[in-house]
Amino acid sequence: MTHAPKKLRKQYENTDHPLVLLRFEDGHEIKVYQGQGKTFDCYEGETIKVLAMYDRTSSERELIESRKADEFLDA
Repeated sequence: MTHAPKKLRKQYENTDHPLVLLRFEDGHEIKVYQGQGKTFDCYEGETIKVLAMYDRTSSERELIESRKADEFLDA
């Protein structure tokens, strides 16, 4: 019998890029503008992609890193 993954409350602060998108495994994204931070819910073991956008009029995104949910700071 499998158990449901544990829900986590984490945070991310964007200090380096004009706009960062946190893309979750289910496809939803959270925007974090430079100088701001966001808290979010995620699941233990989930992989979250951290993407930078330099031009908001373009759909071009640069992968900064892929990080496991457990590696983000606790909120």
